[in-house]
Amino acid sequence: MRRLPVLPTLIVGLAVAAMIALGLWQLLDRLPQKQAYLAQLAANPTRAPIPFPLFPDESLLFRRTVGDCPPPVTIRRAGAGAAGFRLIATCSVPRGSMQVQLGTTHDPRAETGWAGGRVSGYITHAPDSRSLIQSAFDHRPQAMMLVADTPAAGLEPNPSPAIDAVPNNHLAYAVQWFLFAGIAAIIYALAVVRRNRMVVTSAAPR
Repeated sequence: MRRLPVLPTLIVGLAVAAMIALGLWQLLDRLPQKQAYLAQLAANPTRAPIPFPLFPDESLLFRRTVGDCPPPVTIRRAGAGAAGFRLIATCSVPRGSMQVQLGTTHDPRAETGWAGGRVSGYITHAPDSRSLIQSAFDHRPQAMMLVADTPAAGLEPNPSPAIDAVPNNHLAYAVQWFLFAGIAAIIYALAVVRRNRMVVTSAAPR
């Protein structure tokens, strides 16, 4: 019986253990946290309205809100999936700015003469222009936006809060880590078997 190579076995063993630990972390820690967070978000639309928050707070997503967006405003377009485009107003408020999704349209040249005022709706994330690489190094929270209940003139209504759009991939991450650990162990075992066969073959008398 051939002995296992000590250093390679130790390295692979530590790597496999680390992958299993990451899988357990996703399964036993991150997944329950995300499920509790999603349950909170699902209840937010039924809670009492609050003033639009001045600073990002992930726990307030989909909460009913009211805000005052005084003129002057700038209005830009952003993609809205099947709804076409959404028009988003940005206005100055004390200690920062406020973004309001005024409505949607399938016309890429659509405009609105909305001049600000009191708006009611729900809180969601504002579009984030950061790339995936930038997000990995820039840990600033994503800005919040008020999605208006009543669309501005010439626009179609905004969609209702979509709790299902919030990703919950921790179970998949856990499975991936366990698969990585299993694949690494199998590949190493096959490599050791092949090595031992080569050693036996080279040691056999000719």
